[in-house]
Parts: sequence; C-alpha cells; structure tokens
Amino acid sequence: MEGRIVDMPPQDFTKSATTQTQTPSSNPDSISFDSQTPVVRRKIRKICSLGAGYVGGPTCAVIANKCPDIQVTVADLNSQRIAAWNSDHLPIYEPGLIEVLKPARDGIDRTRNLIFSDKVKESIAAADLIFLCVPTPTKSTGTGAGRAADLVFVEKAARMIAEVAEDDKIVVEKSTVPCKTADRIRGTFSAMGRPGVRFDILSNPEFLAEGTAINDLLAPDRILIGSLKTEQGLQACAALADVYSRWVPRERVITMNLWSAEMAKLAANALLAQRISSINALSAVCEATGADIDEVAFAVGLDKRIGSKMLKSSIGFGGSCFKKDVLNLVYIAETMHLPEVASYWNSVVEINEYQKDRFIKRIVACLFQTLTNKKVAILGYAYKKDTGDTRESAAISIVNHLIVENAEVTIYDPKVEESAIWESLSYGSDKFDKIKKRTTVCKTAYEACEDADAVVIATEWDEFSNKTVKPPTVTQSNPTTIGHSIAKRASSSSQDSETASSPNGISSKSSLADLSSRTSVADEDETAVKGTAPLVSIREHVATIEQSQSNGRLDWSHVARVMRKPMYVFDGRNVVDTAKLGRLGFRVEGIGKAGTGTL
Repeated sequence: MEGRIVDMPPQDFTKSATTQTQTPSSNPDSISFDSQTPVVRRKIRKICSLGAGYVGGPTCAVIANKCPDIQVTVADLNSQRIAAWNSDHLPIYEPGLIEVLKPARDGIDRTRNLIFSDKVKESIAAADLIFLCVPTPTKSTGTGAGRAADLVFVEKAARMIAEVAEDDKIVVEKSTVPCKTADRIRGTFSAMGRPGVRFDILSNPEFLAEGTAINDLLAPDRILIGSLKTEQGLQACAALADVYSRWVPRERVITMNLWSAEMAKLAANALLAQRISSINALSAVCEATGADIDEVAFAVGLDKRIGSKMLKSSIGFGGSCFKKDVLNLVYIAETMHLPEVASYWNSVVEINEYQKDRFIKRIVACLFQTLTNKKVAILGYAYKKDTGDTRESAAISIVNHLIVENAEVTIYDPKVEESAIWESLSYGSDKFDKIKKRTTVCKTAYEACEDADAVVIATEWDEFSNKTVKPPTVTQSNPTTIGHSIAKRASSSSQDSETASSPNGISSKSSLADLSSRTSVADEDETAVKGTAPLVSIREHVATIEQSQSNGRLDWSHVARVMRKPMYVFDGRNVVDTAKLGRLGFRVEGIGKAGTGTL
C-alpha cells in the first residue's frame, strides 16, 4: 500500500521536506521532496481522539486551545465519562487542565472548537486525523498473559475506522503499543477499508507524566512522529508536525522511522522504571549500612552523566505505564529469543515488588510482629501526587497486606474518589468482603489518624510534609551544606506542584491567640504541649499550626494528640522531617535511612 520500509538512521524528514527550494510559481501549500516531485501539503481541519482518558482528554484540550481554527472532538462510547468531560467535575484530576479546557470547550471569549461526544462513528467520519488513545492493558489470559500488551481495543478502533471512513484519513497511534503494531492496523485497513480510501498511519507516542501533563503538553521536551518513508507517509507526518508547530518550536518536532517511534515510548518508560528500581535497590543497602539514601542520591545526582531526576527513593513506582511497558518489553524480548534481555528487564519489576514487600514487613516488625485489630491510617492512595489515578498504586498492595494481617485500615486521599478506592481494592480480589469490613475511607487526614497505632504515608502529597526550606549555611566547624541542600531540594520539589486543599484546619484564630497568650516571651520556654513527649515549646507549636494553616499542610502536633501510643509513622515517600516528628514523640521509619521505631 505505502511501499517497502528502508531501514536507515532517524532523520528529521519534516524539516528536510519543508526546506526544499520552491519555484516562484509553485503553490504555497505544496512542498517538494525532490526537484521533480511536488507534494500538496495536507491541511488538518478536524481532529478526532478515540478515547477520552488520561491521554485523549488533556492532549486534545491543549490542541484545541492552541489551534482555534481546528475542530477537535474527543469521542468515547462511555456516555457517563463524556458527560463528566462536559461538566466542571472532570473525570480525571490534572493541575491546569480545567483552565486550558474550558475556553475551547465552552467558547469563552473565542469560538468553541472542543467537543466531547459519544457519537463515535460520526466523529470518525468527519475527521481528517484520528488519534488512537485507547487502553492497551497487560493481557490477563492466553498467550503472553501477565506480560504482553492486550491490543483488543486497538483492533476494535481500527475496525470501526475502516468501516466508517469514506475519505482519506491519517490515523495516529497515541497509545503505547508493541513495535510493528502499525503493520497490524494497516492490515485491518487493507482488508476492511472502502476502495479508494487511503489510510496513512503515524506513531506519535505521548510522554506525559500525570501531575504535570498540561505542562508536558504545553512545553514538551520533544514531539516524536514516526512514519513510513514514502511520499505519502512523509506528507502525513508533515501535516501532524504542522499542528504541533503552532506552539512547539519546530526543532523539538522530531520525525523518524515508524518502528523507532513505537519503540521509543517503551524504551523511555523502561529506562525511567529502571532508574527508580536502581535507587530503591540502593535504599535497602543504605538501611543495612547506616547510609542515608537522600544524601547518596544527592551526591550521585551531581554527576552530569547521571543527573538528579528520578532518584527519589520510595515504596516503588506505580501508574498505568511503567510496569505494563516494562513487562511488554520483557515479552518482546522473549518472543525474539533474547532470554538474557528479558531477564534483565524483568528484574526491574521484581525490585519494585521487593521494595513494597520489604516496606510492609518493616511495618509488621515494628508493631510487635502483629497487626491484629491495630488501626493503621493510610495517607495518600493515588500512585503519585497531583493525580487521582490509583492504577498500580503501592497503597493497594499495602492495604491488602494489612487486611491479611487483620489490621483495621483507614484511608485518606485529597483527590481520589471513594468509589475509585473501592474499585481498585475489589479488582481481582477474592477477599473483598473482608477488605470492606475492615477498611474505612475518610474525608480528612485527622479522621483517618484518630486512635491509629500507625500512619503510613503512601503518596507524597505536599500537605503531608512538615519539611521547611532552610537557607544554606557554612560554618568553620561544619563547612558542609549537604544537609541543607537536600532539604532545600526536597522542599522545592514538593512545592513545585499545585498545593492540595487544606485537610480541614483544626484550630481557629481564637485558639491560636489563646495558645499565644500562654507563651513565654523567652525563646527557651519549654512549656509542654499536652500529650506529647519529649517537651515541645508552646511557641514552636503555635508556629507549626500557623504554618500548617497558611500552606494547607497537616498539623502533625494535632495528629500526635489523637493517635495511640506508641505512635509510628512509616514514611514511604520520605516527605517528613524525622527529627521534627521525633520531638513530637513519633517513631519514624523512612526509606533508605535508619529508623527510630524498630523494636
């Protein structure tokens, strides 16, 4: 249909195509790939996304916002989801999404050009370009179960496009798919498409991180577009590149071999997951030797060859991509008869599971080797901050293990809906009745922590942190500033994203004034706060509450008063200042550093 693929290094075909010399009489809407073959540039006027999820919704919102002359439709068979996209209560939480979406969707001070619709076939028929933004989960049964990507939704989408299309279409893979998936899609179009209708297939993988997706779309590191190296393939590639170039610098729009673009997404996620598993593996060594993983990560991150990103140790990575894509890569290696390669990448997932298991065993060991009827509060349920996504969240594993140990569990997350929590805990579980009986979803962190024996921080929401930024100081007796640098980096990292809403402030202005009136003028006043040990000054307590109210953060001194003694905090994200919590009487266990709570 589109010619044979000639393997060659990736090139910026779009750039080379658009910089060819044109004759004065040539059409301004045409480009030349050589001096004899003028090609008419294709104009994209209508775009359709099949799938209204974490990729399709934000991607199309930004395109519509930046390209007011293009009609953008997000189509999905799920009418309830479409209704949510048409409301102010969007089906996903993403900082900045509603601000980008509403002007284009509602026609605020501009022409309305963003439509969310459940009329999927009509949307396909009208579109010039179609994004495939459908799920590609890991297969649960059959050949490749537990590793291979399940392409059932991709196939259904391709079949529907072939049945409906009456004119030429550019079909773009946005979903993460195995290499050569475009060939399978092309085969479907060849078998089912109407005579004379042409389908050009591109690979345009998304590189969005939940929590920063809008920024990632507005200012991407790169836009990859893979195509066949035929005249028609390059023409389709140039048409999509023109859309992105409306707001993305042209030098960041990179074109390449179709298969390279498909593989690049798997490779990127595999390398990111590998980096997280590497630092988590080192965290186990740090705990055994007395080293501090934050200091180690800071030190190695100063090496320009390594860099500081993705070196934050935790209870493991989650989300819809990393585990799925690494296992997909494992399956590809197995099918290509590369067992050593498959084993290498599989170890990335194994370390991730090991990290979660190790953390849970630490909880049990600290709590007298039994959790029967003990109450454990889970703070955070999303797999990371600034999102409501629970897919592959470490909190799911933690809750399931705690229930097996007969613990009573309370859960609080500022953005995850209660229904999403129950859905994630019920998926594939044969003990859901027991889970439901012993688990309570709370509306505030304070409610979750009341009468708890332990608190587990499972998500790095800013409101759970008690760290403050300290200016770096250098003294003759202690010239190193590494501790301050780490505190500053950790604090600034936690403050980069939109601060979550206050977890229901517990002190009024009058109560603060009352506390202040009992405070000695002298800074050394060590009047004890009731229920805490060792002593904490009233002045320090007032400052803590005022700071918590001003920035929406948890007042840990209040948590100390409502928990049972001894009080444990298991910090799975290293977001708290251990020394500060220690002064309030907490026993703190973090990741990759010596704890204060082991019995």
